[in-house]
Amino acid sequence: MAQRQGKITLWGVEVFVATAEEASITAAARRLSTSAATISQQLTNLERDVGATLLNRSERPISLTPAGETFLRRANAILNEAEQARTELALAGQGALQRLRLGMIEDFDADVTPRLLSALAEEMPGCQFLLETGASHRLFDQLDARALDMVVTTDMGLSDAGHEVHPLLEEPFVIAAPRGRIEPAHVLRQLMSLPNIRYTTRHHMGRAIAAHLAQQSLNFPTRFELDSYHAILAMVAEGAGWTILTPLGWRHARRFRDSVEILPLPGRPLSRTILLTARGGVLGAAPAQVAERLRGIIREMVVEPTVSESPFLEKSLRLL
Repeated sequence: MAQRQGKITLWGVEVFVATAEEASITAAARRLSTSAATISQQLTNLERDVGATLLNRSERPISLTPAGETFLRRANAILNEAEQARTELALAGQGALQRLRLGMIEDFDADVTPRLLSALAEEMPGCQFLLETGASHRLFDQLDARALDMVVTTDMGLSDAGHEVHPLLEEPFVIAAPRGRIEPAHVLRQLMSLPNIRYTTRHHMGRAIAAHLAQQSLNFPTRFELDSYHAILAMVAEGAGWTILTPLGWRHARRFRDSVEILPLPGRPLSRTILLTARGGVLGAAPAQVAERLRGIIREMVVEPTVSESPFLEKSLRLL
């Protein structure tokens, strides 16, 4: 490619990084909310301006050239520095944080998330918010791919030195059963006589539950394995069986709560931790500020009303 001095744009660098990480122009366009034609043109402009071919675009999946591998290392540093500069200016009152891409587990989408976004919108009037909800592993993958700035997920043991982590909440796993069907004095015996409706083992939470039961040699008869709190609790409410989930899961499907009660999990306790994770050194004090705001909302909307309704959770459902 002929050498030509040109001006490299941040947008071009971001397009290049997205394409390199997704190994697809179509996937990069979807990640950046633009068109495949725009991605292709930006890549052409960038390669012209750096004077080197960075991607093997004729290959499927797209791969990096040796020059592209070198440029990718610098490109990530460029984008991190730009994001950090924008954040520092905003926090110093010399500029506004223009965009915040937030990932949230579905457990919070009905109450906590709307309250958080309303509060952040007041505090950051010039900021555009992008919200992604989904399973923890999917949100974490998007954080690593730079498609999200911070995520609220369960702790899957994936955080490393490149991430900034703020623990938010610890919650126990509990039994959810048809209201009035289980007597607390004979929980295990009665659970054995009812079908278990299992949360899918395709997700981290389902695997954690299954491993916990196996460690205690507890083998409950299972007829259904589902991936939706609403579907699981609808079946429990109909008397089709019982399940193991968390207080957040029980609150998430609120229309079934009058028909479903939660009870302590028999045997050894099992709990999970909810974390806010951000890429380290990029967003300044923003992750800590969002985490603190979240703790207050979680206390008001989750911990206090849940403990009031189910006092046995007083010591195990707690803010961190």
